[in-house]
Amino acid sequence: MNLSTPALMLIAVPALCLSACVTINIYFPAAAAEKAADRIIDEVYQLKGAEAAKPPAGQAPVTDAKPAEKK
Repeated sequence: MNLSTPALMLIAVPALCLSACVTINIYFPAAAAEKAADRIIDEVYQLKGAEAAKPPAGQAPVTDAKPAEKK
């Protein structure tokens, strides 16, 4: 049996389309995903806080203390 190209396409294209419509459902526990997201957010904020606390090179650290008044 020898199939011509158009006949082969009439079989191959629908078969390919049907096989491409497969959905894979993966269950992610909501609590575990939320816990992981919170941990990542905390790590990002800690990194940003550490960078903000460091003064740029050549500058004195910023403090809340008021400068001494001259008399």
